[in-house]
Amino acid sequence: MSQAAADPSRRTWIAITCGAGAVGGLATAVPFVSTFTPSERAKAAGAPVQVDISALRPGEKLTVEWRGKPVWVMRRTPEQLESLKKTEGQVADPTSLRTQYPTPDYAKNPHRSIKPEFFVGVGICSHLGCSPSDKFQTGAQPSLPDDWTGGFLCPCHGSTFDLAGRVFKNKPAPDNLEVPPHMYLSDTMLLIGEEKKV
Repeated sequence: MSQAAADPSRRTWIAITCGAGAVGGLATAVPFVSTFTPSERAKAAGAPVQVDISALRPGEKLTVEWRGKPVWVMRRTPEQLESLKKTEGQVADPTSLRTQYPTPDYAKNPHRSIKPEFFVGVGICSHLGCSPSDKFQTGAQPSLPDDWTGGFLCPCHGSTFDLAGRVFKNKPAPDNLEVPPHMYLSDTMLLIGEEKKV
């Protein structure tokens, strides 16, 4: 067989081989590229969460999950709100100016919330990520000062927070508890994970 006669069949086999390689490469790439798009579960994990607060009584707290984090919604009593005035001089960042967890502008106030009655905060200590415990009872208790006015205690390293999630001075936690983006859809429905557009 002459060289000229062999060339067309060689070219055909090269074309077939290249085509098969391209199809195989595409078959490999499609599943790989599809891993870059978030799954429905992942989308849901980052989605805003609606919370019905109609049954929450003064002094009670409920916990919901948003983006894998525990978010506390606490309805404070008038006495608990009054206690925030007493702790103002004892907390490290009373006006939430520190930036490790930037506080939304609508929560840069003594009660750190949109509505004074309701505190919405991420229940994760800003020190090493432990979850603080509720210590709403006032007065002397183990690991707490004698003049305790109520708040949260991180059992891991002893950081304490008042009822607005503000960390007390000289504690391991470097920052106040995080206030997540949130807004009220109605008097009884809270949306965590989204803010009102100004």
